Amino acid sequence: MGFFEEVYRVVRQIPAGRVATYGQVALLAGNPRMARQVGWALHQNPDPASIPCHRVVNRFGGLSAAFAFGDGREEHRRRLEAEGIEVSGDYRVDLERFGWRPRAAKEPERL
Repeated sequence: MGFFEEVYRVVRQIPAGRVATYGQVALLAGNPRMARQVGWALHQNPDPASIPCHRVVNRFGGLSAAFAFGDGREEHRRRLEAEGIEVSGDYRVDLERFGWRPRAAKEPERL
């Protein structure tokens, strides 16, 4: 599976009402140094209905001016607010409040 497909797999897991950062998605997709490529992958989102790219923000919680669908930051804001995520006047999301924290994989039990 290629990196873009891994990005899409991770982004599908972000629950409604939560956001993840580009760097977090890159890490979970297997390459923590590819945060910019996450943005490229999301801009080419092949299935917006099932890959919620609007749930990805920058490391400061900032929305993307180059959001792939509709009117840039305003469309990004609209989609997040529709899920109950508050967006500030300067187009930021509070990562402490709305950030996604996936559970770590359970370690195998030791015998």
